[in-house]
Amino acid sequence: MDARERLIIGLDVPTVGEAERLVSTLGDDILFYKIGYQLVFAGGLEFARDLAASGKKIFLDMKLLDIDNTVASGVENIARMGMSMLTLHAYPKAMRAAVGAAAGSGLCLLGVTVLTSMDAEDLAEAGYDKDPHSLVLRRAEQARAAGMGGIVCSAAEAAEVREVLGPDMAIVTPGIRPTGSDHGDQKRVMTPFDALKAGATHLVVARPIVKAPDPRHAARAVLNEMVAARWPANR
Repeated sequence: MDARERLIIGLDVPTVGEAERLVSTLGDDILFYKIGYQLVFAGGLEFARDLAASGKKIFLDMKLLDIDNTVASGVENIARMGMSMLTLHAYPKAMRAAVGAAAGSGLCLLGVTVLTSMDAEDLAEAGYDKDPHSLVLRRAEQARAAGMGGIVCSAAEAAEVREVLGPDMAIVTPGIRPTGSDHGDQKRVMTPFDALKAGATHLVVARPIVKAPDPRHAARAVLNEMVAARWPANR
């Protein structure tokens, strides 16, 4: 994979019209897009289907979690839509149900370990007795055992997660911030260069590109940083 297949732009915008304009602006520089709750509930599912039909890759970030049959039924329909990636919370029963439903399709299932907006205090408030790092590693083990395609985690955990997952599973890292950019509400962040060096396979970037005065220039800067991580100039 080249950098364009590893960079996923988060279409975190309120309307399909804005998403269409952003995709048009980014043009052929970007192949992969993430569509989450905000856009899904504004007509984004049909937009996702249309983007996939046009040749783009779509990461549908739905973070599914429900009883086994409901998860399986949802995954079957999402696979038929031509999506490339789908998230669900990394609970073992839900993951096993999803893996069975996606069998034979090209859909890569990703287990969400710990949201990058959460720290140890947030987990304790939610009733967990593990720190973010320990819980991420536990979820990674469970995702591998369930036969998932990969996991979503902070780039800060990517190196140790890679040791748990082995060489083949995807590690998708949100919370990516180019050098010098604002962290926003993310508490565990990393630069594109460092995230790839740590073992991430795909990087999700939203605000630093979507909110940039020149999104295409911002996207190219991230791609260049990713290329530098994979093929250092001093090699």
